[in-house]
Amino acid sequence: MTQSEVRRSASAKTRVDAITERVIGAAIEVHQELGPGLLEAAYEECLAREFVLRDIPFERQKPVPLTYKGSHVDVDFRLDFLVGGLVVVELKAVEAIQPIHEAQVITYLKLARLQVALLINFNTKILKNGIHRLVLGLEE
Repeated sequence: MTQSEVRRSASAKTRVDAITERVIGAAIEVHQELGPGLLEAAYEECLAREFVLRDIPFERQKPVPLTYKGSHVDVDFRLDFLVGGLVVVELKAVEAIQPIHEAQVITYLKLARLQVALLINFNTKILKNGIHRLVLGLEE
């Protein structure tokens, strides 16, 4: 890896870290206000509002295209949020995060050609126990 590639990689990691830190802060605020036990849609709506209040750039329900053997497949995969153009944020309100939830997010990262995601389960007493950072092809 050249010096310039190392610098670019470090810079991207710094941007991703800053975004994930801001997203986690916003999610904690939403969880403190609402607590566990609501539907995922309620947390999504409130987190979008919190992103606006904190001036965090995001796209909501961002479509992810699927190509199979060179052909576009007409399916409706959507990221809950794409934040700062770099970080996928997938929300859940479930008893516990299961391996299938993590597999889903890893697949979203592959399809979107991104590297970092936050899988956030709002159905926990303490939100930090419900936050999972998933990384695809990026050195931590």
